[in-house]
Amino acid sequence: MNWLTNYVRPKIRALYARKEVPDNLWHKCPSCEAMLFHRDLEENLNVCQHCGFHMRLDPIKRLASMFDEGDYQSVELPKSVVDPLKFRDQKRYTDRLKEAQTKTGRHDAIVVGSGLIGGQPAVVAAFDFGFMGGSMGIAVGEGILAAARTAIAQKAALIVVPASGGARMQEGILSLMQMPRTTIAVEMVKEAGLPYIVVLTDPTTGGVTASFAMIGDIHIAEKGAQIGFAGARVIESTIRETLPEGFQRSEYLQEHGMVDMVVHRRDLRPTLSRVLTLLMQPVLAVAPEALPAAAVPAEEPRSQAEAADETPSQAGAERTGSEQPA
Repeated sequence: MNWLTNYVRPKIRALYARKEVPDNLWHKCPSCEAMLFHRDLEENLNVCQHCGFHMRLDPIKRLASMFDEGDYQSVELPKSVVDPLKFRDQKRYTDRLKEAQTKTGRHDAIVVGSGLIGGQPAVVAAFDFGFMGGSMGIAVGEGILAAARTAIAQKAALIVVPASGGARMQEGILSLMQMPRTTIAVEMVKEAGLPYIVVLTDPTTGGVTASFAMIGDIHIAEKGAQIGFAGARVIESTIRETLPEGFQRSEYLQEHGMVDMVVHRRDLRPTLSRVLTLLMQPVLAVAPEALPAAAVPAEEPRSQAEAADETPSQAGAERTGSEQPA
């Protein structure tokens, strides 16, 4: 054995082993490109500390941030038909659904919870944009309908937080049918005398905007959220004009009367608390003709002096046809 060429390398263990750094510790702000530490970003509800840009928020975290003490009960949603059209483009629709379900850990693009906001009962339906762009299919329509029925049963306000690109193309006409279904669900809540509030987030577009997202009693939008039906490039190519700066953003829509208020995400729960406190108070405003006869005060009898002072024209006008002089 030649000890110059054949030897056993000694095993030397370093005192300080190098640890691999996870890739998700830092996030870049899409607006100002500042690097944000993940814990600071979570504590600020996915809002950039430097420029105030509102990033998308997971629906579970959103529900926890909206309800009092983060306490709420999940509402079980009914199961819907999967791939009714047997649709296939570059992939099968069933494969796309499985990928989205594995990625997000939920059945579809909506989560519903019930609890208290500012001490007032509320049912919140939040969209998940990470699930196929928050697109609205049959399952989402069933979720909105279940949320409306739960709100009516619990005599609670209904709050919907859309984050969607519109209807789900893989379900064709069945996805478009969810527009009238969700509108009817909202009307059920309003007929029950309960408030319906929409919290518009980025983005809210397409068939969602054209249905339940724009028929609320109160419209609250997050800062900088894109809200519209068609995309800005499609509109520009259609009308052949340059759109104004900030078009389809929440601040622009507030200036033009489409949104009631624009709030920071950290101020959303206090704002909802004040609004619900006002809307959930019973209001007794009944027209006199709707009251029972006993509740309507009778006309006081007039004295002979008052009757004598009355002019002949006034007296004749008050007589009925059988009492008119011949």
